[in-house]
Amino acid sequence: MRDTEFCRTLEIEGTLLELWVEHRWLVPDEQAGIRTFHEADLARGRLILDLVGPMGVNEHGVDVAMQLLDQVHSLRGKLGALMEAIRTQDQEVQRRILDRALDRR
Repeated sequence: MRDTEFCRTLEIEGTLLELWVEHRWLVPDEQAGIRTFHEADLARGRLILDLVGPMGVNEHGVDVAMQLLDQVHSLRGKLGALMEAIRTQDQEVQRRILDRALDRR
C-alpha cells in the first residue's frame, strides 16, 4: 500500500508518517521514489499509536521500544535457523545439544 492508504488506514496525517519514517520506526520498501508499506508496517504503526497514545510514551521511549522489537525479531530468525540446523543433525548430536542446553539452566 502507498502512503495515502497507509495514513487513511491508521487515521494519521502524512506529516506523522514522515516523522515515523524519519525516525526509522517504519522502513517501507522503496523503488523509483515510491514507498510501499506492508501489513507488518501497519502492525508497527498500530503499536506506535498505542505507545504514544494511551501509554503516553515519548519519542525516546518509542525509539527504545522499536529497537527492542527489531532485536527480538532478529533473534527469532536466528533461533529458527539454529533449530533448523540442529534438526539436520543425527539423533545423537541432537540429544547432546539438548542435554547441554538443559544443563545450563
